[in-house]
Amino acid sequence: MVVTVSAFIWKARTKLRRWELYIDGRKGKRGFETVNIGILSRNRNLYSTRRLAQSARMRGHSVRVIDTLHVPVKIGVRKGELSDSHLPSVDAIIPRIGTSITFYGLAVVRQFESMGVITTAPSSAIARSRDKLHSLQMMSKSGLPIPKTTVVTDLDEIWPAIHIAGGLPVIIKLIRGTQGRGVYLATQMKTVETILKTVHRLKEQVLVQEFIEESRGTDIRIIVVGNRCVAAMRRTAATGDFRSNLHRGGSALPVSLDLTSKQLATRAAQAHGLGVAGVDIINSSRGPLLLEVNSSPGLEGIETTTKVDIASEIVRYLEREEKKKRQKRRQKRKRG
Repeated sequence: MVVTVSAFIWKARTKLRRWELYIDGRKGKRGFETVNIGILSRNRNLYSTRRLAQSARMRGHSVRVIDTLHVPVKIGVRKGELSDSHLPSVDAIIPRIGTSITFYGLAVVRQFESMGVITTAPSSAIARSRDKLHSLQMMSKSGLPIPKTTVVTDLDEIWPAIHIAGGLPVIIKLIRGTQGRGVYLATQMKTVETILKTVHRLKEQVLVQEFIEESRGTDIRIIVVGNRCVAAMRRTAATGDFRSNLHRGGSALPVSLDLTSKQLATRAAQAHGLGVAGVDIINSSRGPLLLEVNSSPGLEGIETTTKVDIASEIVRYLEREEKKKRQKRRQKRKRG
């Protein structure tokens, strides 16, 4: 197969719609129909964005990197006015939406969904994963094991929450936070009060969660694609820190998963409605526990650590979903 791949192109804004950073790709011959893929990202130079675009191009698909904030969200217009003139024409999208633009990003994803565009992360699923409380509630409702957790909105609720968590030390988390930001380890009551007073002034709500001491600052990040665990790494916190996030200076090694961990990860992704997810698991004396589910997992750390081509796995997932959609469309036309 010969695939013509052009370099990244930054075209003049005057000649492009505001959402379009670049268009790339050529038709391939791999036994499947090509897919027009849009990657919602504010920065085309980020590792995950570049790898997804590269993998899609190498598999013969057309790729657009779309600046999320430059996509117009039109409400109250006729359906025919929406498709061509205001939104890029794509078959599928891969949302890479930062937490700072979650609200508008969800509106953009919903706009694509209303046009029947396939997505690795539906808007409702992104919203669930970004709200740590809602996420934990969904996993608990599905019978999935999670750490003991209490929501605290008032300083008077501190002691009951700590008691439920099993006593000090405890983990305190902002309900919305990523990459280890807004996560604190409190070993003394004075520290708990100081953190909660600060958060209370900011009108934020927090989760008080049990500290799993036996994990020794490690957890497991699993990438789930289409109900299958495609890669996993064990992350270890940097010296003097309890957070294992690689962005916080942690280290990582590839790890083989047992059946229980695989099942927990896939069930957690399913509970959130995500086609692609990063699932964090921590080992405890009670067995593996689910910490968080990420709707837009970074690829650099885990691809570098495991040597797994996760970007291509994600593209293949979109190929399968697009094939299903086209088959349904053909069947509907035959019946009609």
